[in-house]
Amino acid sequence: MKAQLRPVRQPMTGSDVVVQMLEARGTKYIFGVPGAKIDKVFDTLVDSTIQTVVCRHEQNAAFIAGGIGRMTGKAGVAIATSGPGVSNLTTGLATAHSEGDPLVALGGAVAVADRLKSLHQTMDSVSMLKPITKYAAEVDSPAATAEVLAAAFRAAESDRAGSAFVSLPIDVMMGGAECKPIAFSSSEYGRAAEASLREAARLINSAKTPVVFLGLMASKPKATDAIRGFVNECSMPVVGTFQAAGAISQQLFPLFAGRVGQIANQPADDVLDTADLVLTIGYDPVEYWPTLWNKNRDRTIVHIDVVPAEVENDYIPAIELIGSIEETLSALMLLLHRPSIDNSSKVLLSRIAHDREQMRAEAANLSGVPIHPLRLIAELQDILTPDVTVCSDMGSFSIYLARYLYSFRARQFLISNGQQTLGIALPWAIAATLVRPQEKVLSISGDGGFLFSANELETAVRLKSHLVHMIWIDGTYDMVAEQERIKYNRVSGVDFGPVDPVKYAEAFGATGLRIDHPDQITPTLRKAFDTPGPVLIGVHVDYGQNVKLFEQVYEGSIL
Repeated sequence: MKAQLRPVRQPMTGSDVVVQMLEARGTKYIFGVPGAKIDKVFDTLVDSTIQTVVCRHEQNAAFIAGGIGRMTGKAGVAIATSGPGVSNLTTGLATAHSEGDPLVALGGAVAVADRLKSLHQTMDSVSMLKPITKYAAEVDSPAATAEVLAAAFRAAESDRAGSAFVSLPIDVMMGGAECKPIAFSSSEYGRAAEASLREAARLINSAKTPVVFLGLMASKPKATDAIRGFVNECSMPVVGTFQAAGAISQQLFPLFAGRVGQIANQPADDVLDTADLVLTIGYDPVEYWPTLWNKNRDRTIVHIDVVPAEVENDYIPAIELIGSIEETLSALMLLLHRPSIDNSSKVLLSRIAHDREQMRAEAANLSGVPIHPLRLIAELQDILTPDVTVCSDMGSFSIYLARYLYSFRARQFLISNGQQTLGIALPWAIAATLVRPQEKVLSISGDGGFLFSANELETAVRLKSHLVHMIWIDGTYDMVAEQERIKYNRVSGVDFGPVDPVKYAEAFGATGLRIDHPDQITPTLRKAFDTPGPVLIGVHVDYGQNVKLFEQVYEGSIL
């Protein structure tokens, strides 16, 4: 009987270091498209604990990975080959960078010695991606593999999160490793400096009509818990940006004036106008630029965040509290001795609450065909239970959702409001089914944005993703059209042909449904949630009154 030979242990390669570091940090999925310059990493992933999810476009791979990052707080990982594979990641990296979503992208590259030559798929990807990421670097030697990868994850997940990119030359990945994997360390921020806390408390205590203004960092779960405790104790009116959705609980809803963003014409803008002090928490100007809400205002701003303020003419904080948002709020709350909310704010909040209820009652009775967006919102509000995640694409419909669909759970309602990226909803929904497999997942797009990432329906079918994607159909890029009408009194380049969601779904092996009348909205949604696998729902909407969304109150609202 022959003795069984032991397999020869192969020396560790650069790709082994990469994959072992991903495993060590708990990466469960990696999303991308293979190619010759990155295939060694794909080959190594086969023997790992990480599930490789092949996507139909690298942009969507980055979207899915960014969605993982937004929902978990740990960087999602995308992977692409050299040249156009990497350049296709650009939009996803830019979106994550501007909206605070941790994402690390790995890109293939030609051999280090060939990178200055005019070869197949040669590209200076690092220079291309540096302006739209927090960190971008190439592993230019076998000894640097672990260091560069560790730095990328550290950048993506620290401070205000964002995207990072690592270029992996084929020779470094295939060659012998000259380093060991580096263990990932975590860092926690403490509260802001004591002197700053006391000065902020003095300013707030002396204010007559302070307002809390929540930004994109406010919807991180830890920050949300602290914000709720702070608002409950201090009783100030609250406004929020679109991405702050879910930061305020239903119990505190009477103090919530609504969301602001893009166009300064909302009831919450009225509340901001009354403030003699604005306490911004996790605010980033990318969502709602200061020119729209603070131009020529002589009032105090207290800035609370993990990063210093981006100072500009219309945003000059009197004091900045930099550090852990939750610890800072807990410490600040103990220093405040404000009376209950002032009468003028009570009256304004009461009017907003009354108007909100009246609008919802009227919306529930809208019975026209095509269906009015507010009728859809009224029905969606009833199904938005705590076990539902909603992912919004970009378009006129997203303004309706951001203004009128209320969420009371952190990161339950996901919306792109930095780059306002078309096509992001379906990839985010795929991410949600992986992160939150026990939840119902609803993504919504217009018929324009849908086709930006509709090919990823095949990925959703392959993964058996239990998601519902609703398409609001009107045959135009309506949000662009409305702004063109305001500026030029005519439209250009906004019309396109029809798409049949039912036939499209069936062609990919998914389920297609249609809503033809308002009475079918809720029954169709419930049927879709009970149907295994991906479901597309098409609904024709009436955007005839959309001009009201873009009514200008302040000059400069329409760009």
